[in-house]
Amino acid sequence: MIHLTAKNFLIEAKRCRGPAVVMFYAVWCGKCAMMKPVVEQVERRLYGRIKFCKVEIEESAVLAAEYGADIVPTFVTFKDGEVFSFMQGVIQEDVFEERMRELL
Repeated sequence: MIHLTAKNFLIEAKRCRGPAVVMFYAVWCGKCAMMKPVVEQVERRLYGRIKFCKVEIEESAVLAAEYGADIVPTFVTFKDGEVFSFMQGVIQEDVFEERMRELL
């Protein structure tokens, strides 16, 4: 996953070629730690087809607020530079992968 901040968010997530998913997380968040291996597994299976990124909410509070990441983890997907979907909390791996494949 590519680490994003306010400086590179626009280029890496919104203006990237192809779809992107951004995981908003916190270092202290147990549910985020549970989701990290799930996201990494799906990322391996969809490598080169979807860009996977992450934003630490305390480091980039403005981005977190802008995208409604008031619960972590929050996943925001982008397609053609626009928000495509929004998910929060712990998500089963098969469901997460299905939602990611909807971007393709």
